[in-house]
Amino acid sequence: MAAWTVPKPVADGIMSLLPLATHPPLAEPSAPTLSPLDTLWQAKTLVWVLALGEAVAVVLSLAPGAPGDRLTYFGVASLLVQWICLTSLAALYLLRHRVARLSPPTVARIGFGVLILSTWVVLTLGWLVLGDLRLTSESGWRTFSLQVTAIATIMGLLGLAAFQAQWKGRQLAVAAEHAKLQALQARIQPHFLFNTLNTGISLLHAKPDLAEQLLLDLSDLFRAALSQRASLSLAEDLSLARRYLEIEQLRLGERLTLHWEVPDVLPQLQVPTLSVQPLAENAIRHGIEPSTSGGELSLRVGLDDGHLQITVANTLPSSTARAAPGHQVGLSSVRARIHALTQGRGSVETTTADGRYTAIIRLPLDA
Repeated sequence: MAAWTVPKPVADGIMSLLPLATHPPLAEPSAPTLSPLDTLWQAKTLVWVLALGEAVAVVLSLAPGAPGDRLTYFGVASLLVQWICLTSLAALYLLRHRVARLSPPTVARIGFGVLILSTWVVLTLGWLVLGDLRLTSESGWRTFSLQVTAIATIMGLLGLAAFQAQWKGRQLAVAAEHAKLQALQARIQPHFLFNTLNTGISLLHAKPDLAEQLLLDLSDLFRAALSQRASLSLAEDLSLARRYLEIEQLRLGERLTLHWEVPDVLPQLQVPTLSVQPLAENAIRHGIEPSTSGGELSLRVGLDDGHLQITVANTLPSSTARAAPGHQVGLSSVRARIHALTQGRGSVETTTADGRYTAIIRLPLDA
């Protein structure tokens, strides 16, 4: 675990601890691709498919005219229906790479065709294996096969409609999260830009190397904020937060004391773009800037109960100092995007106690 403290008597200490060579280059933007078949491999979907298959078997066994022992009839019907469901899912799984680039409506129609084909294949195999069983009072397997095919067609059409509605809803959710990201990207305050440029101007003649570093950090931060990239690796996102705090360190000088506690090796996790920086920005704007004597800001990364935990804490200004009013847009955006990326298993929590404000990001290690 690497932990270091910067007391901030002079800005040169920052650059000696954080040389330009330590900054990893930002990767090119890349958007994650989503397949409309992804929802079929979720445990919840599989349970519903199997439960629906059992319901179909119950309907067949309770239908008027079912011959012989209804319990035996139910067992055979359940066996065939479940095999139809599993065969369809297995076929779609094997075809997933071939259909990955097709449009969702086309994939849905292929899924419907696979269901009907699987029904006929399983019924044919069932007739070869169980042909001696009397499943109907008159026509045997022919009537039974027609009943199952009709039910599969109806259920397939209903599933087709439900699938298209669900996929559209998912696309709308992705679009909503993208809009939130754009709102966050637009949130980098003009006064932050102006203050940073003014700091750069003041350093230009006295310390041109620091002025150059400040402009490079500012460029990296805005490049990430204005990109269309939805997520970054944890290391990249922490690097952006570090760049932001370097800029604020040069601007605030001795008023800002930073404490970092970050592992030498970070987990290979993806996080929403600019997850940590807004928390650091809130700490600076509402905790450090309003205080005439400044304050402390700490950032810690660690593991806790199978989760990665990122903690950003800052001292609060005295009761006589007033923090700039905020609308928590950045915090709300980070919380919503982490919730979406981790399917509800991640969280952002905030607490105020003992004169400190703390924001904690929790991410499952398998996110």
